[in-house]
Parts: sequence; C-alpha cells; structure tokens
Amino acid sequence: MNRFPLRSLAVALMLASGSLAAAPLDAALDESQRLAAEAKASQGRVEQLDDASREMLNEYRNALQQAEALKGYNSQLRDLVEAQRQELASYQKQLDGIERTQEAVSPQMVKMVEVLGEFIAADLPFLPEEREDRLAQLQDLLPRADVSLADKYRRILEAYQIESDYGRTLEAWRGELNQADGGSRSVEFLRLGRSMLYYQTLDAHESGWWNPQTKAWEVLDGSARRPLTQAIAIARQQQAPAVLSLPIKTLAEEAAQ
Repeated sequence: MNRFPLRSLAVALMLASGSLAAAPLDAALDESQRLAAEAKASQGRVEQLDDASREMLNEYRNALQQAEALKGYNSQLRDLVEAQRQELASYQKQLDGIERTQEAVSPQMVKMVEVLGEFIAADLPFLPEEREDRLAQLQDLLPRADVSLADKYRRILEAYQIESDYGRTLEAWRGELNQADGGSRSVEFLRLGRSMLYYQTLDAHESGWWNPQTKAWEVLDGSARRPLTQAIAIARQQQAPAVLSLPIKTLAEEAAQ
C-alpha cells in the first residue's frame, strides 16, 4: 500500500518540475522576440538613415553641379559685360569721330550749296523755278538737326548730279517768257545741253535765243524757225532724231559783232 503514494509523489514532482522549467523558457522566448523586434526596428531606422543620407548626398551633388553651372554662367556674363563695355567704348569713339567730322564737313556742305547757287545764277536761265526750289530746299535742310549728315550730303550730291545732267541732254518745255515791258507770253523753250537756250512762240512765227553776254533774249532771223520747230519735236520725242542745223553763237562771235 505504500507504493502508490510514492508513485503519485513522483508524478507530482515531475509535473512541478516541468512547470518550473517552462517559465524561464517562455521568458527567454519573449526576450528573444523583443530583441528581434528591436533589431528589425533598428534595421528600419538604419535603412531610413541610409535613404536620408543618399538623398542628402544627391542634393549635395546637385548643389555642386548648380554651383559649377553658376560659376560658368558668371564667367560668361563677365566676358559679355566686358565685350559690351568695349563695344560701347568703340561706339563712343565713333561718335566722337562723327562729331569731329560734322564740325569739319558741315562748313564744307554750306560752301557746296553756296557754290551751287552761284552756278545757277550764272547759268542759262532755264527751269528757274525748279532749280531755285531745289536750292532753297538744300538751304533749309542744312541747319536741321533731325536730318543726318549723310542724308544732307546725299541730297547735295543729287542736286549736283541733276545740274551735271543738264549739260548732256536736249529738253523742251512750255513756259512764260518775260518781256522787257514787264509782261510775259507763253512760248516753247528748247535747251541744248547748257550751251544754248532758245525760245519759239506758240505760232512758230518768232524764235530767239538767250545771249549770256548781255543776259537778255534776242530775236533770231526767220531761217531759225524751221530747225527750232523740228528740234522741239525731237526733244519731246514727237519726231525721230535727225541732224539739224541750229543757230549757235559763241561769246567770241558776239564780241566780234
């Protein structure tokens, strides 16, 4: 009868011993899980730090690239500013030269217009209104500040060219012939270069020429009527060019008479 109690006691001791051994094991498992969780969390934080570090590194590299780009841009900008400064200095030098040129050329242009006026006054009296108007326009143009020196000079040269062309052309036009009594009458004028200037009445009954020595109109004899009529038609392109015998008198011939 004493065996049964001993066996029961042994079983009880074994169960008690198992319970006592299970407690530390559970605690160890919990600790292991906690440590694993902390390790995982730490790894996550490390990975986050790595991501942040990489991002900061990329930002730093981008900042360096931008700094290099700005450095290059600033260098180009300095070169551009220097080039513009030199260009402005060159323009200023040119302006100074233009001002000196104007100071030298302006009086010369005034003289050219004066000489042109003297030439027109001493020339044959053809197209007086047209030539005087052109001269007056030049005289009004010279003092204008809104017209460039080049434009003024161009206009003067154009006027000289027109006057030069008069010496190589045959021209006819209708105009008023002033009379000695102060009156006037309509006639046909004929200019032979700038050598001779004729007139003929509209009915072709009277012809005459300008005597540069006496500075007066003189009537020609009747033999000049027909060739003058033909010459006027040729000048107006109403007749084909032909060889004509026009009355031509020189200053020497007039002096001899």
